[in-house]
Amino acid sequence: MDFGLVLQTDPPASRVVDLMRRAERNGFTYGWTFDSAVLWQEPFVIYSQILAQTDRLTVGPMVTNPGTRTWEVTASTFATLNDMYGNRTVCGIGRGDSAMRVAGRKPNTLARISEAMKVIRALGRGEETDLGGTPIRLPWVKPGAELPVWMAAYGPKALKMTGEEADGFILQLADLYLTEFMVKAVKEAAVAAGRDPDEVTICVAAPAYVTDDDSPEALAHAREQCRWFGGMVGNHVADLVSRYGEHSAQIPAELTDYIKAREGYDYAHHGRSGNPDTQFVPDEIVDRFCLIGPAEAHIEKLNALRALGVDQFAVYDMHDAQEATIDAYGSKVIPAVNA
Repeated sequence: MDFGLVLQTDPPASRVVDLMRRAERNGFTYGWTFDSAVLWQEPFVIYSQILAQTDRLTVGPMVTNPGTRTWEVTASTFATLNDMYGNRTVCGIGRGDSAMRVAGRKPNTLARISEAMKVIRALGRGEETDLGGTPIRLPWVKPGAELPVWMAAYGPKALKMTGEEADGFILQLADLYLTEFMVKAVKEAAVAAGRDPDEVTICVAAPAYVTDDDSPEALAHAREQCRWFGGMVGNHVADLVSRYGEHSAQIPAELTDYIKAREGYDYAHHGRSGNPDTQFVPDEIVDRFCLIGPAEAHIEKLNALRALGVDQFAVYDMHDAQEATIDAYGSKVIPAVNA
């Protein structure tokens, strides 16, 4: 199993780079960041520094979207980084929750994501593609260039499209039942489209907080540090409920039931521990969606995720134990999972 580190690009950028370097030393192979130009610093500038100061790390956004940059600019940016550092980027893409809403726009449609994925992937590989009726290619992209595009999804239409079109699937929660349900939907869609389902890389991303023991006090603190994640996921779940209804056979109740007490959301606290808009998230959801507890509990859950077909676990590291979590994964968790 691969391991990734997910960070926000809060200033100073040097700290983001330092944490990514630390992650590589501890056996992580992917470095991800949020991509929301108003809330955080521009990630692609920082990727250049991460790539320059690491040897093996593959970097990319979790996730970008097709609305905040034109597609040829996105592709050119990835292709430039790959030309400089050797095919070490991945394009995670989604509808654009915070990036679009903070700028007063609606998240992108699935049709727009589908078009963007095809264009960005083709241009990143140096292939010719159609951009709004105009055939274009990046003539300076060298043979052998690659740009995998991984799609973030929760709903049935998005899961189907991921299986049909994306190189990878990003699932932003670590609940075992929901992981099994959604991975199955993606794989079945891939098969129906005539694809080899094993060609779709499965990445589960969620907060991880390693405690010294499983005492009530230690677990309570870990839950408070990770409760924000249930609120972030709740934004996407609320969209699904508005689209499919509160009780839909297409959406598992295990995903939707917990947001009934949700009252609103302020993106000023997005993805941060102590987010006041996430108090509606119960402990049960934190335990299901995240990885908390002693290292042994992380190892057990990661082995269960791998058995469900998960190829990478990406650690959301937004809490008060960033370095300690990276080091604990490097010294205890990753060696045990990949023994």
